Amino acid sequence: MSALRFDANLKWLFTEHEFLDRFAAAAAAGFTGVEFPDPYPYEAGELRKRLDDNGLHQVLVNTPMGAKGTPEQQGITCFPDLVPRFRDEFLSALDYAVALGADFVHLVGGMVPPGTSRDRAFARYVANVAWASEQAAGTGVRLLLEAQNKRDAPGFILETQAQAHAVAEVCDAGNVGVLLDVYHAQIDEGDLLTLLGTELPGAFHVQIADPPSRHEPGTGEVNFKSVFAAIKASGYDGWIGCEYAPAAGTVAGLGWREELAP
Repeated sequence: MSALRFDANLKWLFTEHEFLDRFAAAAAAGFTGVEFPDPYPYEAGELRKRLDDNGLHQVLVNTPMGAKGTPEQQGITCFPDLVPRFRDEFLSALDYAVALGADFVHLVGGMVPPGTSRDRAFARYVANVAWASEQAAGTGVRLLLEAQNKRDAPGFILETQAQAHAVAEVCDAGNVGVLLDVYHAQIDEGDLLTLLGTELPGAFHVQIADPPSRHEPGTGEVNFKSVFAAIKASGYDGWIGCEYAPAAGTVAGLGWREELAP
């Protein structure tokens, strides 16, 4: 088994099972950590019991996202006209993170809303991140910012890894950092080994999937053996979230952990 720490994203993996049964399935497959974006349909106590019963650590939750096909489907952190709602939803996410013992809340940035300039949306995004950082102070929960690719999320507020790092630096009260998603970074920026060399030092969390189809490592265009070696050589010791759609069943596709990860 790799020295790198992989956690299972329960939105994407083990979908052969009902959601609450995915915790046991992840543990049986050798995972010791999990992440999922949407805890809100469930009581925090029920989720915590599933974690504890299966010896699992909760890595992250997301701030809420709107329904697919709506302007809010990638979050509302950059929406100038929805500040009260953003604040309420962030505080709910923070409460869940504390109750679950999670490391992170991912502040999902959002796509620039219709009729709003990018500059105005970006200013609101930065202000909301700074406010959230203040609210999270002292909780032990840190905040994540993620750039998403423009093919899957056209108009997303963060366009590059460097931009995400710049916002984190401006807003940081000691608890804001970057979620470096290899899938998004490869689609929009490429040159992954160089990018990892410059951006990993400021990353709090890493997620993986292999483009173009967002399946497990080894099924697409990325040389994950080199990527994992670079992550290990960088000294990064955080979790690596498996946020991919298995090509042909979750367990059947897990061989990459031994084949590709050092």
